[in-house]
Amino acid sequence: MFSPLWLNTVAFFLRVVRSTPVAHAQVKRTDAFNQENGCRQTEVAILGAGVAGVIAAKILSDSGHSDFVIIEANDDIGGRLAPIAFGQDGNGSQYIVERGANWVHGTSANGGPENPIFQLANKHNLTNHVSNFLSLSLYDGAGPIVDREYFEEFEAAWHNVEYEAGRLLSTQSEDRSMRAALRKAGWDNRGDPLRVATEWFAMDWELASTAEETSQLFGTINFNSTWYQYSEDNLFVLDQRGYVEFLRGEAREFLGENLDDDRLLLSHRVLNINHTDPDAKINIRTSGDENQYACFEADHVINTFSLGVLQHDMSTMFVPELPEWKTTAINTMTMGIYTKIFLQFPPEKVFWDKSKEFFLYASDQRGRYPAFQSLDHADFHPGSGILFVTVVGDESIRVDQLDDDQVKAEVMDVLRQMFGDEIPDPTDFYFPRWSTTDWAYGSYSNVPPGMSLKQHQNVRANVDRIWFAGEHTSTNYFGFLHGAYFEGKIVGETLAARLDGDEEGGKDYVFYEEVKGTQPDEYDEDNGWLYDSLKQPQAGMRGRRMKRSIASLP
Repeated sequence: MFSPLWLNTVAFFLRVVRSTPVAHAQVKRTDAFNQENGCRQTEVAILGAGVAGVIAAKILSDSGHSDFVIIEANDDIGGRLAPIAFGQDGNGSQYIVERGANWVHGTSANGGPENPIFQLANKHNLTNHVSNFLSLSLYDGAGPIVDREYFEEFEAAWHNVEYEAGRLLSTQSEDRSMRAALRKAGWDNRGDPLRVATEWFAMDWELASTAEETSQLFGTINFNSTWYQYSEDNLFVLDQRGYVEFLRGEAREFLGENLDDDRLLLSHRVLNINHTDPDAKINIRTSGDENQYACFEADHVINTFSLGVLQHDMSTMFVPELPEWKTTAINTMTMGIYTKIFLQFPPEKVFWDKSKEFFLYASDQRGRYPAFQSLDHADFHPGSGILFVTVVGDESIRVDQLDDDQVKAEVMDVLRQMFGDEIPDPTDFYFPRWSTTDWAYGSYSNVPPGMSLKQHQNVRANVDRIWFAGEHTSTNYFGFLHGAYFEGKIVGETLAARLDGDEEGGKDYVFYEEVKGTQPDEYDEDNGWLYDSLKQPQAGMRGRRMKRSIASLP
């Protein structure tokens, strides 16, 4: 369907690519076109300019491999690092808030390793502040409440869940859902809005998924790999350059100060990836601005598209289709949705306690606008009048189908139940619709009950010369920004080794055409297992306090 346009491809590139800056004039790369089909030639095509894609490119560049292109659908790098201007301050300037990732999850603990995102945030001087989840007020439909006994009860159950996860691993027992694990530990949230809100605060808010949708084994691995290894601190990024600034800073080191290197192609949506001939280059077709089409030919492809995009588009994107072991694994994982709904009120009419950071609403309906967070706080954006509420999962999908006025009315109804009928209407209102955003189709991934290590390794594994990286391919850190970082780093190092002729360092990832039981000794780096301390199941999976320290609430 694209053939009439290929004759104009070379002319198209002459119009859209940007001049290479002088500082990069000595970089060696082909910059060639196939004269028969007009396709731009490259050694490595990196699809997506989020954290995994940019870090993979930087690793290649630092290793002396500069013949790559980064193809990005959006008009900026960052992916789900997605700042947006919102509201106004007293001078008429807008605030920058984050539609997507907002926290650095974990810093460093007891002289141990540092979270690489924490390191990069420091390197690029990102403004941030530790979120205090103890700074919390509780409400229900009748207003403020003081009953907090369930928080301690949930924490006790959670410790039991952690220990049992260690037993599952050591005895090769069958995985179960977090719901089953919590009930076994004596926790039942049925019929009590405050119990439901307590569980949502501790679990759904973290995973963008429910206990029913979450693996006990991998959910515990995911929690502990970050919070035990790096600390329980959560740094809320409020830098007015956007959280993405650390990634821009890394990209500037090899793409130039203005990111105007012609190896970065923005506003190019990948249509298909043709890997029919194992002895030929992989052909990638894209659409750009003004319905212009282009093509690239690469020896290797690094695909960093989100799990949601792969699930939605892979049947038509890859020619031929990916093998069954790969598609089954991709479709087995789940994509969570995490929606922040921003409201700005007149600063002089702020109606909430400005000394508090969080306000938890115990609704009769699970997940209905439960967690409000104030940015009009001394540690964040004092005087801003900004409050945002988070919904996840099915509630995110539901609100995505409503128009702004409908969602605003629902949120205001909840706020008036919490704070009274006299509170003002907001002066600004915004929320992203992640479930329908076609370059994401969700916020971040989760592992469902029963998915094995080998099945997840099949999500990670390359298919010949097509490689995959992103938070969803991380065994320990799925859903986290540092998961995307590690996976981009690993695939960059693997490809650099292969291009250098290092057979061992550049070997294919392990994959399993038949997925059978996982043995304890298979929890290793070949299967994406990076954090060894979880292989001590006899002690249980580390009795870590819940991230939000809910038992310590006043």
